[in-house]
Amino acid sequence: MARSIFVYVSYIRTTPERLWSALTDDIEFMKQYWFAGHCESEWTVGSTWKLVSTDGEVMDQGEIVEVAPPRRLVIRYRHVLRDEFKSEDDVLCTIELEPRGAAVKLTVTHVMEREGSKFIAGVSLGWPVVVSNLKSLIESGAIAVVDPLPWA
Repeated sequence: MARSIFVYVSYIRTTPERLWSALTDDIEFMKQYWFAGHCESEWTVGSTWKLVSTDGEVMDQGEIVEVAPPRRLVIRYRHVLRDEFKSEDDVLCTIELEPRGAAVKLTVTHVMEREGSKFIAGVSLGWPVVVSNLKSLIESGAIAVVDPLPWA
């Protein structure tokens, strides 16, 4: 079966525990690097997951498939806001954290069982900006990109 895949890798000078917290637990911190948006979940297998915009609209929703703090998180979800994305299939997002000396290798992978996915093309624009902000915020205390994402 044809698939669409996006992989993004960054190295962040931090600990796996701090990066895990920034990705899951610390909503106020998350809002700083995600243009005031944030993720909501209980972060346990089978629990619901959603990405909420600055105005409280749910943009993406799904469930936690796998969770192994502070190493691996797998979320199956679907976009529910924009017409051109919400008609597509579920996407599987895998987030992996691997210690590398004084840094953590962060790998974000999105896979959709559909060739030429517009949604995968969209996340390929968004994740680099979000992760750049996350990296800058953790390492320097300030985000790198102030302007919101073009679709936010």
